[in-house]
Amino acid sequence: MKEPIFLTPIFQERIWGGSRLKETYDYPIKSPLTGECWAISAHPHGESSVRCGEHKGLTLSELWNNHRHLFGNHGSEKFPLLTKILDANEDLSVQVHPDDDYAKEHENGESGKTECWYVIDCAEDADIIIGHHAQTKKEFINKIKNGCWDQLLQRIKIKPGDFFYIPSGTLHAICKGTLLLETQQNSDTTYRVYDYDRRDKNGNLRELHLQKSLDVITIPHKESKFTPESFQTKEATIITFIKSDYFTVSKWIIKDQLSMKQNQLFMLFSVIEGKGFLETNKEKYALCKGDHFILPYELGNFNIKGNIQFIVSYPSSGIERQEDK
Repeated sequence: MKEPIFLTPIFQERIWGGSRLKETYDYPIKSPLTGECWAISAHPHGESSVRCGEHKGLTLSELWNNHRHLFGNHGSEKFPLLTKILDANEDLSVQVHPDDDYAKEHENGESGKTECWYVIDCAEDADIIIGHHAQTKKEFINKIKNGCWDQLLQRIKIKPGDFFYIPSGTLHAICKGTLLLETQQNSDTTYRVYDYDRRDKNGNLRELHLQKSLDVITIPHKESKFTPESFQTKEATIITFIKSDYFTVSKWIIKDQLSMKQNQLFMLFSVIEGKGFLETNKEKYALCKGDHFILPYELGNFNIKGNIQFIVSYPSSGIERQEDK
């Protein structure tokens, strides 16, 4: 009998981090510079572990490697997705991520990194950087050499509830005053283009990766187009933001209850607001803001009750299952 897989997050200190992860979710963070909650992660730089149940204490990668049936025998060598919550108490570096082909060649077989952002909360005047105004690589380089960042970078005003899709090759930065949930490929490869001349705790300027950035950045910038789809009942709304080559990401807003069947290989859930209960296989699990869990393959029917909101994701279909190879 299958059961939901609840996970214990890992927390990452960052130069731009703060304390909102504790204030908002009551997470047990120790540093006032905690920038990232790696909530559902099988990456070696920070692995979630199973919080309870039959597989309590296993890391997500151990579960993936040794109990692949829980994930529908998904054919990927490693767990394909990574869910984070980020607290940008200061601006993050302006950066870009490679695609799969470039990363595998230059980053010891690492995956590329396409990601997306759901804005949980932000300051009234907050913005983000997505894209740039250069039309050629020569213009891009000249703007960098001359320090013309205001002319180069494309800034976008944001508000809570906004969603953004960031394909590999897109210049971007999360900016001060933003709390967001990120769904991404399982990768930790980032190339910094600009870091505001900040210094690390040892007084050194942080490393930039200009040549690799120029290798992978999309010039001219291409706007990412997607059309959200909405499904609504009297008691719940599901907004599907994106169906990409790597993941499908939705927001579930439940006002009373929602009954569904788990018909994906597996599904990732993050509670971003409210509280309630998950009922499955005649078992009942309490849910509160800040919980993260996976519904495994062939879980069957499940019911969620309460006034509660989730970001839900799952990997794109079409990847061979192990047994089909």
